Amino acid sequence: MKKFIEFMEKYFMPAASKIGAQRHLVAIRDGFVGIMPLILAGSFAILLNATLLDWVPFFGFLRGINENVLWGTFSIMTLLVVFSTGYNLAKGYGVDGLAAGLISIGAFIAVTPQAHGDAGGGYIHNSFLSATGLFTGLLVAIIATEIFVKLTKRNLVIKMPDTVPPAVGRAFAAVIPGIASVYALGIVAYIIATVGDTSLYDLIYNTIQAPLLILGQGPISAMIAAMLINLFWFFGLHGANLLEPIMNTVYLPALLENADLVEQGLVATNNITRVFFDAYVHLGGSGATLALIAAIFIGTKKRKEYKEVAKLSLPNGIFQINEPMIFGMPIVLNPILFIPFIITPAVLTLIAYLATVSGLVPPTFVAIPWITPMGIGGFLATGGNIMGGLLALFNFCVAVLIYLPFIKLADKYGQDQYGEDRSKKSTSH
Repeated sequence: MKKFIEFMEKYFMPAASKIGAQRHLVAIRDGFVGIMPLILAGSFAILLNATLLDWVPFFGFLRGINENVLWGTFSIMTLLVVFSTGYNLAKGYGVDGLAAGLISIGAFIAVTPQAHGDAGGGYIHNSFLSATGLFTGLLVAIIATEIFVKLTKRNLVIKMPDTVPPAVGRAFAAVIPGIASVYALGIVAYIIATVGDTSLYDLIYNTIQAPLLILGQGPISAMIAAMLINLFWFFGLHGANLLEPIMNTVYLPALLENADLVEQGLVATNNITRVFFDAYVHLGGSGATLALIAAIFIGTKKRKEYKEVAKLSLPNGIFQINEPMIFGMPIVLNPILFIPFIITPAVLTLIAYLATVSGLVPPTFVAIPWITPMGIGGFLATGGNIMGGLLALFNFCVAVLIYLPFIKLADKYGQDQYGEDRSKKSTSH
């Protein structure tokens, strides 16, 4: 174990740190975080439609209001992400974020296929603006913002006198970079449509997005993703943040597709969604550390410091916050807890997947705040289905059983993460 840790510290951690600080991935991550209030607003509307409005006919008048909310949230999901990603990427470069976000939206609309009505006017089908256009939107936002940033930093801008109000000066400064960005993407889309007889959207969707979404629905890929999050955490890196761009890009469209199907009265088809992991796998935080807390209370007799850390971490763990356990136990670089910490999310992912595929539990289709307590999250994510909550509780019990023998081992031999017997040290003073 010591050699493994030394190897990972030498080769794995530097690479992981670079990935975590990569400018574009950070922008995508912050872009999704920025639109979270709107995602939750749309999810609340779907939850009301699937529960209260069906249970109590009197509240049926709210359905029309909820449809308006969905139109302003889920139906324009890609537009929201495009703006937010372009904004955050430009801010990372120290350039005008507002201009970059608006230009990113313009560039995205420029490459999006248009249909033509009977009157001759063009319009864009809302499927391109919802989550199905997410990959295209992210790529366009990054390219458009990169062009905007590079031209701005090379001073290819219109400079106004100091007497001009700052807002006006920034607007004129963005003119040349903005025109170049939108035209560049418009030209690319035109060439693809002319030469390839397809659209940039279809090209990206068919070659990148669709295969990734299919791959993401497999249990193996989901288990690997859950384990990778914890592997990063084991070395002190925020695994959830590191993989957030990938998790959202692959699994958020699956969640929104399920929500749309349920809203139409159809059956949700995606077994694994973004909220699937929060509801059934990250019970108390990455690694299901709420179960670790329970295992400590059950299996610890000698190590009083374990129970003290568990007591202090319990209130946070109930709301899915586990940094006190990660760094207080600690789990970081702790060879005794390495195995259960890594395999627990894989086991819970597989159990939840099998329960969903078998029809025992309906697929998740409602986005919930990640701080939603265990059990409640599964109940809400499945639209108020009690089986979702029971599955979360079952997974919790499984996680406790996985952690328990390792906690008893640590308690019996009194070893810390470096293999040293601290209980013997304490008796020598």
